[in-house]
Amino acid sequence: MKPFENPAVAAVFVAYPPTIRPKLMALREAIFRTAAATEGVGELEETLRWGEPAYVTSKSGSGSPIRIDWKKKTPAQYAMYFICTTTLVDTFRTLFPNDFEYEGNRAIVFQEDDAVPMDSLSFCIAMALTYRQGK
Repeated sequence: MKPFENPAVAAVFVAYPPTIRPKLMALREAIFRTAAATEGVGELEETLRWGEPAYVTSKSGSGSPIRIDWKKKTPAQYAMYFICTTTLVDTFRTLFPNDFEYEGNRAIVFQEDDAVPMDSLSFCIAMALTYRQGK
């Protein structure tokens, strides 16, 4: 498990409910693992955007930021967010129509008790982290 380098991000994770925190930690780990295994991505910056943990390809500029979060108004779910002006979520919906629940063109939403299809999710993460390559 990658240690937190940004204390503000660590504080956000500590504040998540104990039932949701491990789920978001698993998404965080998947993002870092996928970044390390995907050519051209390089080191990620872990920061906060809109108060949510965000993973940015600041050094390579290869991709679109990914955010993860849980909201009090929907306590049994958590999500992975993408920039809504990209075609990422539409592409994910086409490639994986039955693997995920989607929120508009901005998020993959998980229910607390869902088994997350990590292979499909890793593919989506890699697409986001390389979104700007070749553009």
